[in-house]
Amino acid sequence: MKIIIVDDEPPARERLKALLHDIPEAEFAGEAGNGREALELLNRTQPDVVLLDIRMPVMDGLETARHLSLLEHPPAVIFTTAYNEFAVEAFDAQAIAYLLKPVRQEKLAVALQHAGQLNRVQLNRLAARAAAPARQHICAKLRERLHVVPVDKVLSFVADQKYVTVYHTGGELLIDESLKDLEKEFGDRFLRVHRNALVALAQVDHLDKDEDGHYQVHLRGAAPPVEVSRRLVAEVRERLRKGH
Repeated sequence: MKIIIVDDEPPARERLKALLHDIPEAEFAGEAGNGREALELLNRTQPDVVLLDIRMPVMDGLETARHLSLLEHPPAVIFTTAYNEFAVEAFDAQAIAYLLKPVRQEKLAVALQHAGQLNRVQLNRLAARAAAPARQHICAKLRERLHVVPVDKVLSFVADQKYVTVYHTGGELLIDESLKDLEKEFGDRFLRVHRNALVALAQVDHLDKDEDGHYQVHLRGAAPPVEVSRRLVAEVRERLRKGH
């Protein structure tokens, strides 16, 4: 059973490594200090289980697990947490494996025996109950590898039938999420300009008309301009006039 440890505190990682050493079926496969590093490590090691801290900088455990659930064959996840009682109740409600810190070896061994894969519905409900903040990264699956883009690098979300194209400062990604859900999660940072498009307010360069008289939002970087629907022009102009 290949296991990676994800925790921003080195002493906590060392403790878990020591505990795993005495569990015969456990093989330590690597460690990371935050969720972003964990996703990169996962692409290289393909672990069976992730021991995942929740409160971490850059990318926390709940967001990391939500990204892992995109994989066709995600690893099992066991959260390690010092969360308060309410949050632990949220874990119990979703039947999600967790270990309270400081982790004890006998409980770790039992958790490893019963660790299971999580699904997106479970994780989204858990994130809501634990009052998790909006994600700081957008993640896309490509050939069983996860590609991660910070939300502050995203220029626009443009929907096309089932998928959404994420235009960002380094290129573009295709994700299987709804524009409605993205707007709900990131509505304070993105503006609806069309039924099929959201633009990042911080990335808007200017608003003008094309040769046919249609309004377009021009973005910084290489993203194509985004058409503004007629019914939203007044709202978009007002939002931009107020400085977002």
